Parts: sequence; C-alpha cells; structure tokens
Amino acid sequence: MNDWIIYGANGYTGELIARAAVAAGLRPRLAGRNASAIATLAHELGLPHAICRLEDRAGLGQMLQGARLVLHCAGPFQETSAPMIEACLQMGVHYLDITGEISVFEAAAKQDTAARQAGVMLMPGVGFDVVPSDCLAAHLARRLPGATSLALAFLALGSISRGTAITMLTMATRGCERRNGQLIATPPLRELRMFDFGRGPQPCVSIPWGDVATAYYTTGIPNIKVFMAIPRRAQRWIGLARRLLPIMQLPAIRGGLRHLIERRLRGPDATTRATGRSIIVGEVTDATGQRVTSRLIGPEGYALTVQTALLIVQRVLNGHATAGFHTPAGLYGPDLICEVPGVTRSDE
Repeated sequence: MNDWIIYGANGYTGELIARAAVAAGLRPRLAGRNASAIATLAHELGLPHAICRLEDRAGLGQMLQGARLVLHCAGPFQETSAPMIEACLQMGVHYLDITGEISVFEAAAKQDTAARQAGVMLMPGVGFDVVPSDCLAAHLARRLPGATSLALAFLALGSISRGTAITMLTMATRGCERRNGQLIATPPLRELRMFDFGRGPQPCVSIPWGDVATAYYTTGIPNIKVFMAIPRRAQRWIGLARRLLPIMQLPAIRGGLRHLIERRLRGPDATTRATGRSIIVGEVTDATGQRVTSRLIGPEGYALTVQTALLIVQRVLNGHATAGFHTPAGLYGPDLICEVPGVTRSDE
C-alpha cells in the first residue's frame, strides 16, 4: 500500500511537490485546511483530498488512516509540526517535513523513544533544508574523522516564498550555534566570515539555521556554525541591522511584517527555479588544526527541495524507513544528495 499524504499541498512548495509527484507517477492524497484551494488543486491533478485543521485531533487521526507517511509542508513548522507529529505517532504513520527550524529538529529528537515504540520514522528537513547541507556535513566528517568544528555557508540564488519569509522572520531576532555539543543562543547576525563559493571570498553572516541541530546528530561534531552569503555592499549595514532587529520582537511590528509578507510574496517563478543554482561550502577542522573543505553545487533551492523530498518519499514507500528520529544523511548516508540530477560535489 503506497498511500501517502502531502499536508499543506496548496502552499507554494507543497503545490510544487504535488505536481512533481504526479509527473513521477505517484498519487498522493492532498490535504490542508484551505478547502477551496486544496479541492481545486486535487481536481486539476486527479487526486483524492482531505480537509483538516491541525487543531482538530480527531480529524487528523481520520485523515491519516490508511496512510504510510505524511509529507508535512505547512509552515512555519515551529507552529505546525507538533500536532502532526503527535497524530503520526498515534496512527503509526511516518513523518517527513521540509523545515529548516532548529526547534523542530530538537523537538522531534526528543520524540525518538516514542517513535521507536510506535514504529514510526520522524525525519524533519527533507528539502533544501537540510538534505544537501546534511549530506555535505556527513561527507566532511567522513573525510576528516575526529573533526571537532564544522562551518557551513549557503549561497542561494533566487527569491523566496511566503512560508520561507515568515520562517525567517520568526528566526531573525535570535542567533544559535552548537558549542561543545550544546545549543547556545547568540546575538543575531553575530559573526561575519568570508567563504569562497567558487568566485573568490564572499562575506557571510551567521544564521540560526537547521544544521546547527541536524549536523550534530548526523556527525557528532560538537561545534557547529551556519552562515548565509550576503552582498558585499550589504556588509556595511550589518551593524545597523543588529541594532534594529530588537524592534522586530514587538508584536505590532512582527504582525505587520507577516501580513505584508503574506500579501506580497509568492516565490520564484518557473524560469528561476529551472536556471537558479544553490551553493553550499563546508569546512571541518580537528583538534590538531587540520582542515578540509568541500563544496556542493545544486539546483535552485525550491527545485532541489522538490527533488530531495520526493527522493526520500520514494525511499520510505519502498520500505527503507527506520523507526525513531533520523536526519537524512544520518539514515541514508552522505551520498544521498548525489542521486539528485544536477548536483556536483568537489573537495579541496
């Protein structure tokens, strides 16, 4: 039985995945809370659908009946993942999502014992966050066994969707890194570093991205930081941005920004998804100071999310699932990302 569900199928990324799934010969059930949008998309694609709000526990249980897995695409996941994970544990359904939020990975990791007892696999982060970076971290750990520090840096070319923008808004007022195995809160945008994405050094700023959580579970490396590339001309504004970020904690400001995002943003168009690229640089060092670096180049972030999510969905449907909390590279290995067309990996 290959019954599976895309929840949040009417969102930007959920719809991309639904359309790609049909093109690949898969027939998921589409689900979400927006009745008209879900029904319209399901009718167009010739798929079954269900309407259920996440706060409706009985409805979630009914929706999950008969399913082998749910691919949860309705963010921000720190607001939406807990009820879906709880329902999956109760119904014996494997859980995947496309988050990049540290809190979601940590919450899922705490459910490891419950998931093993229920025979359920919990694997958040099966998209651009965090499959390519998780695989790169695992590859670097394989190259330098005993590494004690890991730094990852992203260069994503293209625009973002409403969901991603709202998620970034929720994370913008705080920083986080892994230090001696522990998650440490840091000031936002705390550190500036230069990374070479293939065209010379480019400034990058530290961000609280999901790999601060996942790379530790995948590799055991105790010190982890994640960075995002910024335009060189923006480097001079980082100090001002740091001073202004506390204002975003005010409920009225956050609410207004979220409303603006929901009205204005949609996401990259088909041309951008087809032609854009994403680049990740990773660097590990050990206690002796030895250092190795690797670079991974792949499709545009949303296009890559579609491919990695469906790759892992198909793994699970084919029986390659293990109960408990897992990271993508932790379960499927560092070379999983190399199965995606258009991905190249190089070592220095």
